[in-house]
Amino acid sequence: MSASPTQGSLFGLDALFDNPLFAGGIGLASLGAAAAFARKGVIVALGAARRRLLVNVEISKQDPAYPWILAWLSQPRHAHGFIASRVTRIHDLSVTTTTDSRGAGLGGPATAHFFLQPGYGRHIVKFGSAYIAVNREKHSTANMNTGEPHEIVQLTTLWAHRHAFEAIFAEAHQLAAKAHEGKTIVYSARGLEWTPLGDPRKKRPLGSVILDEGVKESIVADVKDFLSKQQWYVDRGIPYRRGYLLFGPPGSGKSSFIQALAGDLDFSVAMINLSEMGMTDDKLAYLLTKLPKRSLLLLEDADAAFVNRRQRDVDGYSGASVTFSGLLNALDGVAAGEERIAFLTTNHIDRLDPALIRPGRVDMMLRIGEASRFQAEQMWDRFYGEVDQDGHGKKRFVARLETLGLFGKYGDGALSNRHTSTAAIQGLFLFNKDDMQGAIDMADGLIPRSFKADDVATEETTKTTL
Repeated sequence: MSASPTQGSLFGLDALFDNPLFAGGIGLASLGAAAAFARKGVIVALGAARRRLLVNVEISKQDPAYPWILAWLSQPRHAHGFIASRVTRIHDLSVTTTTDSRGAGLGGPATAHFFLQPGYGRHIVKFGSAYIAVNREKHSTANMNTGEPHEIVQLTTLWAHRHAFEAIFAEAHQLAAKAHEGKTIVYSARGLEWTPLGDPRKKRPLGSVILDEGVKESIVADVKDFLSKQQWYVDRGIPYRRGYLLFGPPGSGKSSFIQALAGDLDFSVAMINLSEMGMTDDKLAYLLTKLPKRSLLLLEDADAAFVNRRQRDVDGYSGASVTFSGLLNALDGVAAGEERIAFLTTNHIDRLDPALIRPGRVDMMLRIGEASRFQAEQMWDRFYGEVDQDGHGKKRFVARLETLGLFGKYGDGALSNRHTSTAAIQGLFLFNKDDMQGAIDMADGLIPRSFKADDVATEETTKTTL
């Protein structure tokens, strides 16, 4: 009995499959689906294998280790073996240039130093027995505070060699420490971040700053005692921070001493300008809680931050936006950071509010004043000690200063109301580097002068006429 037409239409698939064109299309589609499924399976398998076999470390440009790693990558490496020497070749480089005018001679060109480091892209380096894939990328986004584009460096190696990262970071840190050896880093606030202010400075010897007898020694002893008593503070529940106020006339060596102290302790210096436009209470408090490790906080001219606050300039700027209460809370408030050594300097201590200099905010106040006889003698020995071995020149110089009344009194004991600064004495010695007698003869130039507007105008007219 033959099948009905309906049954023929339902089961007519056999006829379609018998069609070679249709069967070929189904076969190709099946092969394509199988290939896509296999490709996806391979991708998943490779991803799983990558996660299991490889380890990645990503370093952001905001991390302190970022420049360390770049410096480490810039070190020359000689790979042994034919394959290693070919695989680890770096073809894309970037350059960092530094100039130095020292030793160039009068009118000579400055010397330049070029440091090559892996540029943006992918590279391979060898560390020990481990191969490290390096990927340096620059993102399209930027830091809102500084405007610098975000960058990362990603290091990848086999899981079996993951411990190489610890050795790499340790070596990079040692390399950075060696590069900054004998130097003091000065940080400044840039937005909400601390950034180095120029290149690191050479450490200034503590002995090069001549303060009055006993002043320098007392501060150094107190700071070192504080650094050795952290657990003592913790056991007694006392915030681990210390504040110092150095006050006195300009040119007495306050800032120079702080820089020299930082070098002696192997600390950096973190400076904040309270009068900076855009500085707010919240910003100040945040910066003080994020101070660079092993740094001395320096707030210079603390009295000037709140002077003429109500006056408005022609550009509409009415002064700093840090309030007095905001400064107090940042130094010794609930949100104040710990593990901090703060130095405040001022030329006019009478302008400071007693609330600012109370214990807890300022634990030690010292006046660094006008040059004394002791300082003049010490500075003379430092400049001319090798020439004036018998000390005869020093006696003549000090006697000359006493005759001029530059220590507050004349030689006969009468008050002179005259003083000079160590900066002025140093300037005199620098002008007469190799002329000891010239320094004595020009000592009357240390007498303080008071200038008036008419004097300045007369001097400018004289220059123009000449």
